[in-house]
Amino acid sequence: MSINVMKFGGTSVANISRIRNIVKIIEEKIYSTGEKIVLVVSAMSGVTNKLVLEYKKLNTNISTPEYDVILSTGEQHSSALISTMLNEKKISSRSILGWQIPIITDNNHSQARILSINSKLIKSYFKKYKVLVVAGFQGVSHENRITTLGRGGSDTSAVAIAYSLGLKSCEIYSDVDGIFTSDPRVVKNANKIDSITYEEILELASLGSKVLHPRSVELAMKYGIKIHVRSSFKRKLGTMVVKEENKIEKEVVTGITSSENEAKITLKGIPDKPGIAAEIFGALARANINVDMIVQNITDDGKFASLTFTVPIDDQNKAVKELRKSKIKFKKIHSNDNICKISIVGVGMKSNVGVAQKMFETLAKKNINIQVISTSEIKISVLIDLPKKKMALNALHIAYGLKK
Repeated sequence: MSINVMKFGGTSVANISRIRNIVKIIEEKIYSTGEKIVLVVSAMSGVTNKLVLEYKKLNTNISTPEYDVILSTGEQHSSALISTMLNEKKISSRSILGWQIPIITDNNHSQARILSINSKLIKSYFKKYKVLVVAGFQGVSHENRITTLGRGGSDTSAVAIAYSLGLKSCEIYSDVDGIFTSDPRVVKNANKIDSITYEEILELASLGSKVLHPRSVELAMKYGIKIHVRSSFKRKLGTMVVKEENKIEKEVVTGITSSENEAKITLKGIPDKPGIAAEIFGALARANINVDMIVQNITDDGKFASLTFTVPIDDQNKAVKELRKSKIKFKKIHSNDNICKISIVGVGMKSNVGVAQKMFETLAKKNINIQVISTSEIKISVLIDLPKKKMALNALHIAYGLKK
């Protein structure tokens, strides 16, 4: 039996007209290949946000079972609509929810991780149906409670189902043609990338690119599943996510991305002594706050230091509050969320020198001040003032030869 896993995001199922477009794609796929199809779908565009707002009128704690029950209804709605329209086209179909398969997860509500998938049940349904429309983003815990995988989790659902079925590929459809060298809404001459490595897209996804959810990429990389990112509105090839050794041409910089979801916190007048950083970041860890970019400066007399780091913008006030109520000694604390993280990513950085220098020179020529720097083997990130974001992205895009 030949099976294909196809995932369609919220913008692809935004309304009845777009759902009809999906039905046409499925129709063409079935008649051209004869494949059985697992169709993983997100909630219709905007629905999940509305459900979140409704819930938060009653409770701001999103780590509860009822939060997941409410949010999972969005995918239940869209999967039933799509299955109904497929059946009207005489394509035998049924909708199926996470708990019906079941997709077993841990009980970490709103951020659950998949433990197992009953692939035998999925295959058994193909004796009767050509298409199974699976509600993405959801599963069920061992406590028999509905769980959700975190925003963007339908990507993870699709890759996990592909793996459980023993497949080597998965198609992810959205409203864009593929993965671009930068955000085409900000950088007008951004290019579509034909192929990109797991490592590169994982960096881009974690740094602000919203094309793929990071957990889906981690899963695909672990099990060697190729992801084809393509448009649900155009019948042409998109971007293939592959292993590094399968990428023939390794550009120095593959893509440039930005994130506005960071807040910068600076502690001044910290005693310069061993263990002080551990105390600071230990206090934040206990409050479940992730820290990203870090830079430390020591005063000339060597007695005091200042420490600057970034946290998710949603945790900005919480982080300041935790540090103020801690026993850590410091003279001043300052936070700023009018910032932006700009990152360049490329596996070619491993074997090329001068990549960072070009980035810093390019930003200097535009009079853009760099506040914090962090690096990895295939990534360089800098923190700049938010109003300079568009200028920085476009200048770097030209500097690294990525424009059309």
